[in-house]
Amino acid sequence: MTYCLGIKIEQGLVCLSDGRITSGRQVTSARKFSLHGPAGAEFCLMTSGLRSLRDKTVAYLDRALGKAKSPGIATMLEAVNAYGKCLRQVAREDRAAIKASDLTFDLHAIVAGQLPEDEEPAMFLVYPEGNWIEVEQRTPYLSIGATAYGKPILDRALSHETELKTALKLAYLSFDSSRTSSADVGFPIDLTVLLKGERHWRTVHYEYDDLLEQRIWWNENITRLARDMPDGPWVEALLPDRSGGRLSLVSDE
Repeated sequence: MTYCLGIKIEQGLVCLSDGRITSGRQVTSARKFSLHGPAGAEFCLMTSGLRSLRDKTVAYLDRALGKAKSPGIATMLEAVNAYGKCLRQVAREDRAAIKASDLTFDLHAIVAGQLPEDEEPAMFLVYPEGNWIEVEQRTPYLSIGATAYGKPILDRALSHETELKTALKLAYLSFDSSRTSSADVGFPIDLTVLLKGERHWRTVHYEYDDLLEQRIWWNENITRLARDMPDGPWVEALLPDRSGGRLSLVSDE
């Protein structure tokens, strides 16, 4: 399992991917994020699924990009279609063998970037069949892997107009929620930003101790917020009364 998250806001793109790899009882780490294409025209790829399927699909993609005639892929639409074509080729070659081994051809991907002919950044979720959907302003994020735990904070707090600094914090908190509730998600993580109109991805790799201060702060403050939430009759009806007894919720009349 994994957790990869892509956010598209007015200022640009934020991408986060965890690095935990689980195989039975073995836990290792490997990047699930990569950049593809020439310098100044790179797009981001994050994947969730069998590692062997990822590696083969990425190898085919890089080969296809290397063979592309100048100027090569110029839009994100061309980039996502190129990835989908490579994924379908791997499916034709390996799906039967994967199924015979009682495994599932389950490679999902997030493809994101802004290439030379794009007016603005774009982000796509690609399914194992090679078809895709594009992120929209009403739901400005896409996630793959163990997605359930990280969704609530994004659905509540993230919008297309969210500032970049806040979006970065929400991305981390979304990951932290997934890490806390899923043993298959964990550090290290890669956080990557592409500002609208720029051609350079900013990438930082974080280990467990690098974000210790943020993790402690969040744990302490989410507990404080729960404690300071307004009480009202709905809570008082379930608490002991001042005389030491308990309020009855059933009328004797």
